[in-house]
Amino acid sequence: MFISTAQAQTAPAAATGGMESTLFSMLPLVLMFVVLYFIMIRPQMKKQKEHKTMIEALAKGDEVVIAGGVLGRVAKMGDSFLNVEVANGVEVQVQRSAIIQVLPKGTYSAAAASK
Repeated sequence: MFISTAQAQTAPAAATGGMESTLFSMLPLVLMFVVLYFIMIRPQMKKQKEHKTMIEALAKGDEVVIAGGVLGRVAKMGDSFLNVEVANGVEVQVQRSAIIQVLPKGTYSAAAASK
């Protein structure tokens, strides 16, 4: 009397298109990684390659900008370090990777002469 009769429940319907729905749910994630690769990763790799090429092409007498913004001329070269002359008789020893930019010839001389 107080207990009601149990109603039989039907089994939930099986998901149709299991493989298709999985692929479509993964598609936005895959597209996001593809876009990130072309927007962020690929340009950074290209920039690193250009910097490495510039560092390898350094020669004695090149006018350079060091990471701190100091201009100088390459005086001595080693395997991993360079001596950069920043003023007459003043040399600074820096790592090769600290070189940010190679300046056109005569830029450092013109900057020193304008003082």
